Amino acid sequence: MILANYIKDLLFRYDCVIIPSFGGFVTNKVSATFQEETSSFSPPYKQISFNNNLKDNDGLLANHIASVESISFEKANKFIEDSVFDWKKIIEKETLEIEKLGCLKLNDRKQIIFNPTNDVNYLTSSFGLSSVTQSSLKRYKEVVTPLVTPNVTITNNISTLIKYAASAAILLTLGFLGTNLHQENKQQEILAVNEKALEKKIQSATFTITNPLPTIELNAVKEIKTPFHIVAGSFQFPENAKRKVKQLEQKGYNAKIIGTNKWGLTQVAFKSFTTRIEATKALYNIKKTESKDAWLLVK
Repeated sequence: MILANYIKDLLFRYDCVIIPSFGGFVTNKVSATFQEETSSFSPPYKQISFNNNLKDNDGLLANHIASVESISFEKANKFIEDSVFDWKKIIEKETLEIEKLGCLKLNDRKQIIFNPTNDVNYLTSSFGLSSVTQSSLKRYKEVVTPLVTPNVTITNNISTLIKYAASAAILLTLGFLGTNLHQENKQQEILAVNEKALEKKIQSATFTITNPLPTIELNAVKEIKTPFHIVAGSFQFPENAKRKVKQLEQKGYNAKIIGTNKWGLTQVAFKSFTTRIEATKALYNIKKTESKDAWLLVK
């Protein structure tokens, strides 16, 4: 079991992975870029950074390890504690190298400095994409050759024939125009008569609806997803889980049963949230005031 492998798995699906008592790896999406020096395009990717202040256990990493290795949540937390202890011992003396994530080392102020690696693109939408180099384009100017109009000599006989042909064409055109105008006038008279008859029929017609259709009102309810749950406990018997929900409701919590885990235990949540930020804030308050064993479940 290597802790770094579980962190890398979660970074493909989540924007923040917290290692309790150590820090958190945070990702930010970066759009595709173009490097003019190399004429290459780079696909979008997740930029990884390290935040030393994110140390509180939100349960995400431990729950993932417990699910993958089929161990209890407590054993998963113990494995994380042992791995963090080894990491701290290494980083006090030398640089800690995490494969496919980056390097961690201490500066003069004993603060952790993180240098990410670019070997893996953790943005799933860019899976299979790599940098593309664009070859330079050369533009060619086409030489346009001007047209030369030849000199043509027209004789008097040809000019006379052209004059006769033009006169005949004018006469034929006038004849066709006269015939077309006469036909158009007749068609317009027929259309005017038909339009008047149609208007009389429309004015005399009545339209009534004896059985109008009833009005139907649809109330659409938008489902709000709450994937983040602060777990209050897991119970073997459903009756105990229901009793726990009533106790939490009496204390003012919006408690509910969120299903069963893979061991068949019924899980009860203090409250459920739509975002991780809201859930994390509430988890800190519940640990301080209600239960230190509360943890965050992501479904």
